[in-house]
Amino acid sequence: MYTAEGKLSQSNVVEQYMPLVRRQALQLQVRLPSSVELDDLIQAGMVGLLDAYNRFDSGQGATFSTYASQRIRGSMIDELRSRDWLPRSVRRTSRDIDRTIHQLEQQNGRAATEREIATALDMSLEDYRKVLTDTNNGYLLPFEDTSTDESEASHVSRDVAFMDTPQDACFANADRQQLTEAIDLLPEREKLLLSLYYQEELNLKEIGAVLGVSESRVCQLHSQAVARLRVSMVEQFA
Repeated sequence: MYTAEGKLSQSNVVEQYMPLVRRQALQLQVRLPSSVELDDLIQAGMVGLLDAYNRFDSGQGATFSTYASQRIRGSMIDELRSRDWLPRSVRRTSRDIDRTIHQLEQQNGRAATEREIATALDMSLEDYRKVLTDTNNGYLLPFEDTSTDESEASHVSRDVAFMDTPQDACFANADRQQLTEAIDLLPEREKLLLSLYYQEELNLKEIGAVLGVSESRVCQLHSQAVARLRVSMVEQFA
């Protein structure tokens, strides 16, 4: 059914584009921690769809389908960004890890090993890896979703030093070329992991199969790789 303005009614848009919302939610959820509920992503996507319906201007050249797809995904990313991923204690430890990585790599002129980082933090290797697992949930968003805004509703603070959304601190002022250069400096396994996750879009279980490690180990390595990148980005924009 069409409105007086000659466009689909809101109820018909919801019915027609609900499969798209669900498909985008599923594609995003598989790459996120298990704590992220599919229904939450779908609900956020529906908000984006209705926003697209109210804002769409056919005179801008884009099709409604393209515009709605961007708004749906942008709304889901906004929902993820708004979450308080990490307790303060974990945030403090995450900053300690950043500082330790920076100090060790400046001192040794190479990437610090896990054991070196753990020792410098006065932690056992097991405890250090547990911290990496705890901090990882805040990092699992695609680079393009943290370095650019698809949604006009996204207004994340750009304080590079200490951000509420952990990955924003790393990528707030970075462009793709700078990220590529920083990634090239990572240890080979971490570089491969990021390539598989962000470019090949494999999920954590699939990456574990490629690397021959468990899914939890992939989380740890991912967290450490992002910590190294964050240090590199902060150094560039200091």
